[in-house]
Amino acid sequence: MNPIDSNNLPTHIGIIMDGNGRWAESQSMERISGHIQGVETVKAIVESCVKLEIPYLTLYTFSKENWKRPKKEVDGLMSLLYSSVKSELEKLNRNNIVFQIVGKIEEMPSNLQELIMDTINSTKNNTGLTLALALSYSGRQEIIDATNKILASGKQSIDEDLFKDYLYSPNTPDPDLIIRTGGENRLSNFLLWQSAYSEIYISEKNWPEFGEDDLTSALNDFSSRTRKYGKVLGQDEN
Repeated sequence: MNPIDSNNLPTHIGIIMDGNGRWAESQSMERISGHIQGVETVKAIVESCVKLEIPYLTLYTFSKENWKRPKKEVDGLMSLLYSSVKSELEKLNRNNIVFQIVGKIEEMPSNLQELIMDTINSTKNNTGLTLALALSYSGRQEIIDATNKILASGKQSIDEDLFKDYLYSPNTPDPDLIIRTGGENRLSNFLLWQSAYSEIYISEKNWPEFGEDDLTSALNDFSSRTRKYGKVLGQDEN
């Protein structure tokens, strides 16, 4: 494994954590077992990002569409989320991590909402990695919500900078790199506005199998790319 180029790391990584259920089924386990193992992967990847001094990490944890899954699985996921966030609070502060949420937190169970807000407040003065969980999140809904807020404000004209101010997390930079596990090649409604110029890396591994070496591979791939933002390489700025 080649060493990571520390001079060319992404400022913000977004991860679509796909394949928990498929991994569990391949092991003849219930789907919730895949989500439980997926939490262990989250812990390992967060620790890796802390060591690498990555400033921002956003994890696609529960989409708005995921509410359509069987009630047993949804209830199990909400319980797992609650226990995971509660058990990790001390480690978040020890590692100087800021905890945030993007999405419709008001759609989560009330006990989880309360725990999330307590965790956000407890970590808000930390200065290291900003870890955001996308919960009850929809990229399209985020754009609609931003548009409605702008209309309600009475503004007659908007530009990209203004629009960004009305997104769920306006102070977070756009993701430089989006990693998707599970081998699927789509964004699945994740950070649609913010990902306009994101580099995308697809891992064939399901999320419970994704490890530090896989993160290293993704970062090495990212560092090998040339980001032109629509320009011709070597084009004069003027």
